[in-house]
Amino acid sequence: MTDRFRVSSQLAPRLSEHKIALSPLLQRAGLPAGFFQQEKIYVTTAELFALWRAIGETSGDPAIGLKFGAEPRLERYHPTAIAAVCSRSFRDALQRIARYKRLTCPEEIRVGTKGDEASVEFTYLEATEEQPDVMVDLVLAWIASIARKGTDGHITPLRVELTRAPRLRELLENHYGCRVRFKAGRNALVFRSSDLDRPFVTHNEDLLAVVGPQLEADLAARNESADVGEQVRHALKRSLAGKRPTLQHVARELGMSARTLQRRLTEAQITFQKLVEDTRRELARHYLRHSTVELNEAAYLLGYEDGNSFFRAFHLWEGASPGEWRARHAVSVVAA
Repeated sequence: MTDRFRVSSQLAPRLSEHKIALSPLLQRAGLPAGFFQQEKIYVTTAELFALWRAIGETSGDPAIGLKFGAEPRLERYHPTAIAAVCSRSFRDALQRIARYKRLTCPEEIRVGTKGDEASVEFTYLEATEEQPDVMVDLVLAWIASIARKGTDGHITPLRVELTRAPRLRELLENHYGCRVRFKAGRNALVFRSSDLDRPFVTHNEDLLAVVGPQLEADLAARNESADVGEQVRHALKRSLAGKRPTLQHVARELGMSARTLQRRLTEAQITFQKLVEDTRRELARHYLRHSTVELNEAAYLLGYEDGNSFFRAFHLWEGASPGEWRARHAVSVVAA
């Protein structure tokens, strides 16, 4: 996976509006002085984290991430966000965001349902450190704002789950309109499952007809330029959770027939099963090193039918059980 994020050209003027001086900010983040003068700005995951960590440290405003995430002016929205707001429902919006996010970065939005609850999480597969708190606030506030705008304020999260230590509780709960659970095992918004199918009053097929085809064309161009192995790995990472991966499913995800995908894999001298195993191994390491998911939950996220199947596979890969490997390699979480 290419570790590259596109930074919006709108960021620099928005930082200036919040009285954040660019020069000392870039110096603190370890980025070049001409960073914002580039025609197209790309950064790695580590550089993106450094940039937003520096924004949080230099702004002096504990709500800066929330403010950036809850941008009220539609003209400043990325085309992906515009497509989301114009969607038919909250579920449709989340699906569009997850799909089009792949145009700009190695970042995934995962929507999970369990009983009457639905959760939304952001995952950075190339991360080697914890996501800065200000960035967590930014992305979760962004999703909450799309839900509110699309339903005219009729969707409010049940709760927010944060891995950080308790602080700024009143600020966060006032912003989201719900309780916040600190020292959680993940950073997530939790909604009612029924909220996913709530229709958007901002649904606009005419605007989608303008924005959607360009995003789809960009996505197709990216897929065309990527080698088939990379395309399959991307698709598997999006669809493994709770499912036994099949070549037919991945082919549909990539917009081609199973026969075409099999032919391209054969030409590249790659087997589908090898890509499945390589992807599972990469994701398993990520979950065990950078998150606090339970081992049975990791098995589910990797598409195994039960925990024992995952344990056996992991032992073959690493020569150790998942628990033993996690104890040796887990990244320490430092409380905010």
